[in-house]
Amino acid sequence: MSQQQRMGGQPMIILGEDSQRIKDRDAQSHNIAAAKAVAESVRSTLGPKGMDKMLVSSMGDITVTNDGVTILQEMDIDNPTAEMIVQVAETQEDEAGDGTTTAVSIAGELLKNAEDLLEQDIHPTAMIKGFHLASERARDEVDNVAHDVDPEDAELLKQVAETSMTGKGAELDKDVLAQLVVDAVQAVTVEADDGESIVDLEYVNIKTQTGRAASESELLNGGVINKSPEHDDMPHVADDATVLLLNEAIEIEDTDADANLQLDSPDQLKTFIDKEEAQIREKVDAIADAGVDVVFCQKGIDDLAEHFLAKQGILGTSRVKKKDLSFLREVTGGDILSDLDAIDDATLGNANVEYNDDDGLFYIEGIGEDAHGVTLLLRGSTEHVVDELERGIGDALDVVAQTVSDGRVLAGGGAVEVEVARRVREYADSVSGREQLAVEAFADALELVPRVLSENAGLDSIDTLVDLRAAHDEGNETAGLDVFTGDVVDTFEAGVVESAHAKQQAVSSATEAANLVLKIDDIIAAGDLSTEGEEPEGGAGGMGGMGGMGGGMGGMM
Repeated sequence: MSQQQRMGGQPMIILGEDSQRIKDRDAQSHNIAAAKAVAESVRSTLGPKGMDKMLVSSMGDITVTNDGVTILQEMDIDNPTAEMIVQVAETQEDEAGDGTTTAVSIAGELLKNAEDLLEQDIHPTAMIKGFHLASERARDEVDNVAHDVDPEDAELLKQVAETSMTGKGAELDKDVLAQLVVDAVQAVTVEADDGESIVDLEYVNIKTQTGRAASESELLNGGVINKSPEHDDMPHVADDATVLLLNEAIEIEDTDADANLQLDSPDQLKTFIDKEEAQIREKVDAIADAGVDVVFCQKGIDDLAEHFLAKQGILGTSRVKKKDLSFLREVTGGDILSDLDAIDDATLGNANVEYNDDDGLFYIEGIGEDAHGVTLLLRGSTEHVVDELERGIGDALDVVAQTVSDGRVLAGGGAVEVEVARRVREYADSVSGREQLAVEAFADALELVPRVLSENAGLDSIDTLVDLRAAHDEGNETAGLDVFTGDVVDTFEAGVVESAHAKQQAVSSATEAANLVLKIDDIIAAGDLSTEGEEPEGGAGGMGGMGGMGGGMGGMM
């Protein structure tokens, strides 16, 4: 619609004819409705009893997951406010590695409670200030209830990994997989000069393989490549091998321009072929003269070159992924060469290399001081299984790494949320003005986590929350919900342990997103109020569009 302003008796057009505008309470209601819809779409995935979502792209690709950030990234979200909430999940994933569903759910609950305060004529500015005060207090209280963890305490770190995996594809074999995660993190942990532990997950590579059970997954010292030798006569094992990492094709060099050759006799043809053969032999001889035992080539290897390499007893494979080649640089201590003329002892790596016929994989174990890096080889029955397993293991790696670096853990199962909510309510009594109501609303929003955990487990959320509050009022700070029995237990003793850093980040991200949405009182769109152009009904994944002025999100969940 057009905004008009009368000036000298004539209407003046402010906005274009195709523009849309929503103001004041309508704008706030629209934004809150969109944010709530996003939060509600992932709430059912929270916790050990959370359900999965099947996402089907417009190309027919299927993703089955309960990972919050994956769900939100794969969905066809076409609403600017909803996109802001999706960014909460992405920030949480980048900063903490896990807790994306928690962060988005708390943000949605904060805005739901804010809507109730708006109906009581509480100004958004007062709510924003109250939420900010409550968030700062909540982060401090998380610090106060957190337990210190020794980076060498493998058992506690394993509990952190198991808690992160529970409810995901890795849960069935979490005992084995959690130990692999802890071993991987400890393998790439170094102590800084100031005594702090630094975890560099760049040296942890994750590879997947289908056709075997997840319990057969393993942690390998070095790298793994899903390739095979280029020639049947090549050796399959090379101990203490000199390794060449090559980003140059071992093939005939193509001319820059198209050329036609006119041959007058068979001798000329033979001469031409001999020249090509000599060119390939020269490349192979350069490799052999440098003492190379194994070649990993990012580009192609000519059939004739394969034959020459095999005659020299050199193991080689081509079309190695750039990512794999980069990781092998860390494993072998060698450089990636783009020119065979640059080969020397300083640019070559060392490793024990073996090709396993049964697995169809190269195993590369680094040797020497310059070698570092480990590979988590995850196995599963199907592609969908290993994909979800990889997501779960990736989150667990991030959480355990953050725990080692941060040195703090919390009791899970909703225990920390109920305890922090209780302390924030006590703090609300010291807050004057209408901000006090916002602080209390913030505390209520934190208790969404135990409520959703109980709902997803088929329990009565009200009874659960009453029992949890009673336990915490009696001084049991680590009382949380056992979703398998429905009882209130000491979750820290039960081994349900979470990262303090992830919880603080979730509270911070959710609060900032909610305050950002509340600050908006006017939405002006140049055209249709969406982040993209018109999409076919159902959109990618069949989730439905999220555009429109009413805050609706189409057929989403």
